[in-house]
Amino acid sequence: MIERDRSGMEHIGLRLRKIHFRKLSGQLTFKREAVQKYLFFLDGDLVHAKTNIPEERLGEILFKLGKISGEAHSEIERYIKPNQTIGKALSQKGLTSQRNIDDGLAYQMREITLSLFPHFDGEIIFQEKSSVVGPDLVTRINIPYLIEDGIRRMKFQPKLERFLEGKSPYPKNKVLVHLLTEEEKEMLDKIKGGEESDVLLRSLKYNPDFFWKSLYLFYCLNLIDFRDQDQIPAGEEKERGKADEAARASNQEQLMEVEDFQERIGTMSYYQILGITKQATEEDIKKAYFQLARKFHPDRFDRSTPASDRAKIEDVFDKITKAYRTLTSRELRKVYDIKTPAAGAEGSGKDVFKKADTKFRQAKTLYNQGRFEDAVFLLEEVVRLDKTKGPYFLLLALAETKIPAFRRKSEGHFVKAIELEPWNPECYVGLGILYRQEGMTLKATKLFHKALEYDDEHETALKELEALTGGQKKTGLKGLFSTNIFGSKKK
Repeated sequence: MIERDRSGMEHIGLRLRKIHFRKLSGQLTFKREAVQKYLFFLDGDLVHAKTNIPEERLGEILFKLGKISGEAHSEIERYIKPNQTIGKALSQKGLTSQRNIDDGLAYQMREITLSLFPHFDGEIIFQEKSSVVGPDLVTRINIPYLIEDGIRRMKFQPKLERFLEGKSPYPKNKVLVHLLTEEEKEMLDKIKGGEESDVLLRSLKYNPDFFWKSLYLFYCLNLIDFRDQDQIPAGEEKERGKADEAARASNQEQLMEVEDFQERIGTMSYYQILGITKQATEEDIKKAYFQLARKFHPDRFDRSTPASDRAKIEDVFDKITKAYRTLTSRELRKVYDIKTPAAGAEGSGKDVFKKADTKFRQAKTLYNQGRFEDAVFLLEEVVRLDKTKGPYFLLLALAETKIPAFRRKSEGHFVKAIELEPWNPECYVGLGILYRQEGMTLKATKLFHKALEYDDEHETALKELEALTGGQKKTGLKGLFSTNIFGSKKK
């Protein structure tokens, strides 16, 4: 279904509002003169972007951010093979890391989208689709933060006033009110409903440019709606289908994670809260923060969440945000490090190991449910708490092999698992399968033979060797959980 906006004003803010709060998937096309840009969405999040502007392409972005050298940038076309993305080519050639590629993609997606906000004269078409095709799609950008940043960047445009005047705003919810300034919050509190916007302007006596721009921001963040143009009905959440049902089903599990985090967060340093080291760069801190925001941001939880639980969520997220703001400020971070010289020091004793074991069992459940990214998030904390358990590193490595962006990291974790449990054939089989998938058949064969030294009837190792030597079908990682990865020997 291809849809053009019927509001009378073409602007990216309106489209992002509708796509995010209705959890839509599909492709948005923006055209203005010779400029063409394409945004791809999955369940209301931005997952990919393309542009015909040379300065906004990934190679230029990576060079601009210092993620690739000038030499690599000047010869970038030489490295790319047909049907291969720039990121994959640079990563495979060892010219930059996969983490740098992910950072570059996230930056590119944001900049392509934010560049659309100043324009009210482009053609915008949204084509809703049930699925989206793109390179890996491992990075998601939260739309409300884009909306806030984009509207703040753009200058006041008279079309905003023409779009908003005559409409009667009324407060809707305060889920995203934390994105507002104090002055904007004060203005939002004065919107009670019943008055048209131009009457409201005269009674509140705000600067007109500030008033109209703020009112538009409130609308795009779904903090208000209009009596005469309720584009997102309050009851529409009931029609969002299976995606929302799954979200509600997992809400209790999310709350358990919040409660666990809240119990520990009071004794954690800001570095521990964000899961980073004291040597972390500003980019490292931002990436860690946005990963946590995807898990603990209040608008990620069901609206029916009890007030007591929502208070816990807000408490956790406030502390995460405080850690982020402190560590991304050069001055505040310096003061914090001086006042807390032991920042980053780890707890000790049985409680730490117990928490690691609890997290490990939760991660195992997530892995078995196919929620590999969530499993990786938990397991990274597990191995930070307890670096002595082979199964912890093994499951982390297995989960990482399921996510293309993390696959390269999995090798080191397989090796660590082997160091801790050299008698466990699963470690050798997991690493062997990784090597086989990367085309390193000689290394893979040696590892499968090594696994058979400890278990001469290991089903997966035997099948993998047969595939490598006899051309039989490859099995993959599925068989690993049929044996003793968690200590239960296959009968």
